[in-house]
Amino acid sequence: MEPGEIYELPVSSMSTSNTFETGHRIRIEVSSSNFPRFARNLNTGGNNYDETEGVVAINTVHHSAEHASRIRLPVVRE
Repeated sequence: MEPGEIYELPVSSMSTSNTFETGHRIRIEVSSSNFPRFARNLNTGGNNYDETEGVVAINTVHHSAEHASRIRLPVVRE
């Protein structure tokens, strides 16, 4: 990715199901890592297995009319 460019990234909750009772709230956290679940990413564009120095990633979630962000949450009522 290039700094200053805007990219569309599909994401998944990666879970099979969640139960939300009446009054429950959900929070969405945006992060560029999920270590140790996934291999580390030092944001250098190099080989992550032999890199020793990382670069700080700056993430922006756009929510304008031109670059709308959304989260789709399917609801199944029992």
